[in-house]
Amino acid sequence: MTIAGTRSILAAVFMLAIRLAYSRHQKNKTTSIAAMLKQAPMLAVFGMSYTATMILFVIANKLTASANAIMLQYASPIWAALLGWFFLKEKPRWEHWCALVLVSVGMFWVFSDGLSAGALLGDVLALISGITFGANSIILRSRKDGNTADILLFAHILCTLIAIPFFFMHPPSLSAQSIVSMILLGFFQLGLASVLFAYGIKRVPAVQAMLTATIEPVMNPVWVLLVTGERPAFSVIAGGSLIIAAVIFSSTLSALRRRN
Repeated sequence: MTIAGTRSILAAVFMLAIRLAYSRHQKNKTTSIAAMLKQAPMLAVFGMSYTATMILFVIANKLTASANAIMLQYASPIWAALLGWFFLKEKPRWEHWCALVLVSVGMFWVFSDGLSAGALLGDVLALISGITFGANSIILRSRKDGNTADILLFAHILCTLIAIPFFFMHPPSLSAQSIVSMILLGFFQLGLASVLFAYGIKRVPAVQAMLTATIEPVMNPVWVLLVTGERPAFSVIAGGSLIIAAVIFSSTLSALRRRN
């Protein structure tokens, strides 16, 4: 909870700064901070799904193997496809179904060496986080005519408020390395990612947004290679290549269809 809250408070600060700059640039009453605050209760309710995603994934990552947590959370495109079909009437195209199958195979290859059994609670929480992650994309997509970033901003605020008691029970140990890590996680890995995801979800179907998001865990071995020089296994390279190819394929085909 301390980890989740620390990430979210920094992400909220980052997103609020972007929000202030945006409202000043637009000079529009509907995009003002005052207008956002009037909608605060509604935005908080809409943001609960993403708040649950962040908290559940961090806890799951402590209770089960990281590979299990990532695999189960990134089943989210399947949930996004089903929920989007039911609630938004965005029926997945054949390229989306193909990409879902290929991404699933690729994810298994990437994380097959790290999968483990026995941590049932962690696996269940990771699975639920995948459902809430997929549901979050549906909620944002349903609000595509509004400012979707505000929903994610309030999700981070809500996560911070929930985590406050845990800061007193388990205060984070501060060092130069931990401070830099928290800043990178909060501002860039979570804050900037939230801003970009909110922008993108307004322009592509929810299932495509979640398919594209599966590139995130695939890039982890790439960053490790660049920073530490540790070479990923062949299964990681093969699985990652399959995922990226599937996402590019479905994205390109969908984009061409929209243009026509």
